[in-house]
Amino acid sequence: MPLVCLRDFQAHARDHLSKSTWDFIEGGADDCCTRDENMAAFKKIRLRPRYLRDVSKVDMRTTIQGAEISAPICIAPTGFHRIAWPDGEMSTARAAQAASICYITSTYASCSLEDIVAAAPRGLRWFQLYVHPSRQINKQLIQKVESLGFKALVITVDVPKVGNRRHDITNQVNLMQNLWLKDLGSPEMGNSMPYFQMSPIDPSICWEDLSWFQSMTRLPIILKGILTKEDAELAVKHNVHGIIVSNHGGRQLDEVPASIDALTEVVAAVKGKVEVYLDGGIRTGNDVLKALALGAKCVFVGRPILWGLAYKGEHGVKEVLDILKNEFHTSMTLTGCRSVAEINQDLIQFSRL
Repeated sequence: MPLVCLRDFQAHARDHLSKSTWDFIEGGADDCCTRDENMAAFKKIRLRPRYLRDVSKVDMRTTIQGAEISAPICIAPTGFHRIAWPDGEMSTARAAQAASICYITSTYASCSLEDIVAAAPRGLRWFQLYVHPSRQINKQLIQKVESLGFKALVITVDVPKVGNRRHDITNQVNLMQNLWLKDLGSPEMGNSMPYFQMSPIDPSICWEDLSWFQSMTRLPIILKGILTKEDAELAVKHNVHGIIVSNHGGRQLDEVPASIDALTEVVAAVKGKVEVYLDGGIRTGNDVLKALALGAKCVFVGRPILWGLAYKGEHGVKEVLDILKNEFHTSMTLTGCRSVAEINQDLIQFSRL
């Protein structure tokens, strides 16, 4: 039986992955309120379609940081793809390249950056950085990704400490025993170090530190994890190039707003000075349309990519992306949008239910 929507891929992954792997992918922080609200919040938004428009040609293309993508649907950074498929991030990168979209590679990738780039040399790649306490390691990694052709540096800001993920504690998840991070080497230890030696994330990082990162690279810097107007305004003040509105898939601080609910506040705060993106809760083409209507330039998808990997590797990820793109094309057509530039807030209303 064919898998026809993202929920089908979720069900397949649940049935075929080990319990600990499934719980690691699906788990959220504490009671998982935010994880679940990320999806539920989209259902409180209704669409206002416009008809009798010529929608014989619908163009989903857009740009992010000046690079063209085939649709405003890209791949969010998630770690350890080899827990879902043997080729891990190499399969993800190939699928993203085939789809002509952006793939944000995680600091915690389970394949080397060289292998990921070699697997998809023409793909649009950004790199997600967890800031390490060692400036030397950060510098080394930033220089490496820039030399490998990554086009943006995405700094995750919402993990000064890992959230309280009960499933992982219960299952005693210990990825360090079987996965190596090959890109966080130090001059003393060569090109690779075990995960347990590289896992620290710097809890002291603050706004004033951004200038150091900007001095390290010519890459545009995107901040991932912004949820408030105050932090959005500070991001603009500190000359970042973009913001990903995100609550880390509900895996960090529980009971914060759903990403889609925080989006409007952030978009209003930046006043068009930087591009704003969203991740969290995207499961249908309608969700993509709603996010763009509220001001997102593009959405990033996390867990569904891992479901696709678990189904059929690169081809499974391609199927997930194709479904989302086809659904989004239908959503645009049925609301009267011929291009992403025509998607605006007039297309939505908030349900009273």
